[in-house]
Amino acid sequence: MKAIAFFDFDGTITTKDTLWEIIRFQKGTPALVAGWLVMAPVLVMFKLKLLSNQRTKELMLRYHFKGMPLTKFQQGCDAFCKEALPAMIRPGALQEIAQHKANGTRVIVVTASAENWVAPWCREMGIECIGSKLAVDNGNVSGMLVGLNCNGNEKVCRINATLDVKDYEKIYAYGDSSGDKDMLAIAHEANFRPFRG
Repeated sequence: MKAIAFFDFDGTITTKDTLWEIIRFQKGTPALVAGWLVMAPVLVMFKLKLLSNQRTKELMLRYHFKGMPLTKFQQGCDAFCKEALPAMIRPGALQEIAQHKANGTRVIVVTASAENWVAPWCREMGIECIGSKLAVDNGNVSGMLVGLNCNGNEKVCRINATLDVKDYEKIYAYGDSSGDKDMLAIAHEANFRPFRG
């Protein structure tokens, strides 16, 4: 049977939101905390649903990374995947991914996080990654996203742009938030907030 499994990343595979963790890893905890204080009005507006997830993410990325050479940023992301990320991975998620791979299931992480700090881990795992893409301006991180944040219905749009789900007899999906519900809805077997037991 031809099967495919879609995994959300932050909160589903990981125990933490990796946007905050990549900032902490590359800039340090004092800079992360200072960013929270400076951007507090933005975060409050986001919580009140007065600011979109995408705009909030772009403002945070611009504050911390705008103007950083992409090569330096990517080196930090690669190091993050090797040095910090493994401690955030849920053991149950690792076991589930390993089981799918053993069964010949195609496995794809579909994440709102930038591919820069998720795809290197996926490559190590031998699985694929579909994520948000950071815009680059003259070789530097701009803090903006290319297109839409890969969240909500955009996850399904990105999946459909990558493959034809009709080619698969069995579709699994794993997620933990409202941003995953569209992706979970296309699955034959949807798993909401797994790996927490």
